[in-house]
Amino acid sequence: MTKQSTERYALAAAGGVIVALTVGAFWLSYAHLAEVAGQHGLGGFPARRWAWPATLDAFIVAGELLMLRAGLRQVTDRWAIAITAIGSVGSIALNVAGVSGAGDSRTTHWLDYVVAAVPPTAALLAFGVLMRQIHQLVAETTDSPDHVPDQVSGPVAGISVQRPEPQRIVPQSRARGGRPSGATLDELVEIGRIAVAEKNSLTRAIVQQAIRDKGLSVSGKRLTEVMNILRPEFETEAVSPSVGG
Repeated sequence: MTKQSTERYALAAAGGVIVALTVGAFWLSYAHLAEVAGQHGLGGFPARRWAWPATLDAFIVAGELLMLRAGLRQVTDRWAIAITAIGSVGSIALNVAGVSGAGDSRTTHWLDYVVAAVPPTAALLAFGVLMRQIHQLVAETTDSPDHVPDQVSGPVAGISVQRPEPQRIVPQSRARGGRPSGATLDELVEIGRIAVAEKNSLTRAIVQQAIRDKGLSVSGKRLTEVMNILRPEFETEAVSPSVGG
């Protein structure tokens, strides 16, 4: 068994455990909140009693998903963080408060509060771990050299007819007869810009190959930075009137 296959099996097993933990913890938390709602005004309305916990737990799910989306876009979504925090704190607080409200608080053991607090806390942590694993898998797929996302095909309007000479963007740190020691982000962007102008298409593969043709290597993270700069430029150009058209 190779190292990669072992890692895949371990990740699959961990994913199964995380999913089971998330579902179980959410169910325990949800069921306890339904009991609390039944003891405080909704005892005669079973449907409303079971729907009420969703007003808190749904905030956690929505907030985590929005945080995942923000992470994939490499931005910070303060609303998503606030929604997740409100839902999580509210769920934990009401689960714990429901213990003292269920009977005589003088006879309530401290472990009763622990038992009530563990499921919503575990649900929050497990769901966060699950979203992180999904984020990492998507990021690895996006950074893969064989992945070609968000292709902008067709004529790219507004591009100068006179192409810049490739020689001017070769890093000056290149040793005679050797390989360039590296390139700045601006130089990599310029290489990609020229290649896209020639191909009339913006893809990750085109930009990566153009950089390699210059004798340079580029990591997946740096290639993503280059694409994030080029994509808005050419998406804007694609919708503008063509030159002389």
